[in-house]
Amino acid sequence: MYDRIEYMEKVIISPSILSADFSNLKSEIDAVKNAGAKWIHIDVMDGHFVPNITIGVPVVKSIKKSTDLILDTHLMIENPKKYIEPFSKAGADILTFHYEACKNSEEVKETINLIKKNGVKAGISIKPKTQPEEIYEFLPLADLVLIMTVEPGFGGQEFIHDCAMKIPQIKEHAPENLIIQVDGGINNLTGKICKSLGANSLVAGSYIYKSDNYKKAIESLL
Repeated sequence: MYDRIEYMEKVIISPSILSADFSNLKSEIDAVKNAGAKWIHIDVMDGHFVPNITIGVPVVKSIKKSTDLILDTHLMIENPKKYIEPFSKAGADILTFHYEACKNSEEVKETINLIKKNGVKAGISIKPKTQPEEIYEFLPLADLVLIMTVEPGFGGQEFIHDCAMKIPQIKEHAPENLIIQVDGGINNLTGKICKSLGANSLVAGSYIYKSDNYKKAIESLL
């Protein structure tokens, strides 16, 4: 599992299936793979940490059976430690949890360690109102940092430009191999902004899945 993520492209595009047609989910995942994607972003929402409810462990397990893409799984849930093992067993390659979902620094560290203990890459995410310095101490422990440029919970929101300025702050304090991912309102214009500031992974849902040509949409983000 680790070997499949060790490579680092100029930028990794992770299409978010939150904007896909769920009645044809396998074909939608195959379509972005054929268009050049190597990752897919899976938004897990519990209706508590964020107001929306999306998918859970059984769907991740089903997706794993139907694709060889990296399952970039974003846990927008309360008590993430409780669900690390189930999502790991379901086939997640990356598990990103929210810093804000943890009670204290010790719990953040425990969550990262638990993810790695289960043989999965560990990501930590911050909401728009969270300042980057709050997670500096965890950067050496993580494999990925996800900077939210919209309030998590729903797709199709507008990019919050001020949040993009967190990218160089994170980059300045991050290990060289840390993946800095941005999610929220990503398109060909906002994607360029994020890349210019140091992001090396972009999550895009509506921009790709609502486009007429997935390949062109993905290529415009590279």
